[in-house]
Amino acid sequence: MTRTLLLGGTSEASALASALAARGADAIFSYAGRTGAPKAQPLPTRTGGFGGVPGLVAYLSENGISHVIDATHPFAARMSRNALTACAAAGVELCSFERSPWRAGPVDRWTHVPDLAGAVAALPENPARVFLAIGKQHLTAFAARPDHHYLLRLVDPPEGPLPLPQAEAVVARGPFTVEEDLALLQSRGISLLVAKNAGGTGAWAKMEAARLLSLPVIVIDRPALPPRHICETVAQCLDWLDHGASAKRGV
Repeated sequence: MTRTLLLGGTSEASALASALAARGADAIFSYAGRTGAPKAQPLPTRTGGFGGVPGLVAYLSENGISHVIDATHPFAARMSRNALTACAAAGVELCSFERSPWRAGPVDRWTHVPDLAGAVAALPENPARVFLAIGKQHLTAFAARPDHHYLLRLVDPPEGPLPLPQAEAVVARGPFTVEEDLALLQSRGISLLVAKNAGGTGAWAKMEAARLLSLPVIVIDRPALPPRHICETVAQCLDWLDHGASAKRGV
């Protein structure tokens, strides 16, 4: 019997949750708990961490989980690695529901960097107005460059002072349209965008807006993960559940 744990937090996870609920699947949706008011899901939902690999192994066993679908953000590398290790230890099938990364077009002005430190190092010497589209967890890395002015877009209001001396926070929940992001970049006089290579369509608008305005973009590449079975669509995830993950191992 199949019982699925869906590790969520992305638009792909929400789409898959709706598909699982529509077919009456026995599934649990899991949020990491980083957002104060997460989107309601049509599946039984838990929120919060598992307590590392040992906690996740225990959860899988105690809840009779047979399959795990990792639909977390492409930059949630620790959770993805923990899921791989825990599922291997528990004998539970695992696949990753992963959106394709963005790729630069002929007119894009992208600078690729491997991590946050690389993004900080790639900032220009002269003061710039930077749209820092990286989420609230990693802002302190940019405190090393207080000469720049930073625009932040957060899902939840900041709980205290921002760790950057020159910063403005806009509280809004996406997805956003290209027109909305064009207006945001132009109204704030943004001269540079810093973004993670999240991939997919939901967060692409800011990249398209930067393209239309011919703005340079510092693109943080995805962290490397071990080989695992990857699905790119809801249909592929459902097929994986229906026809046996063991026969479909690979990348």
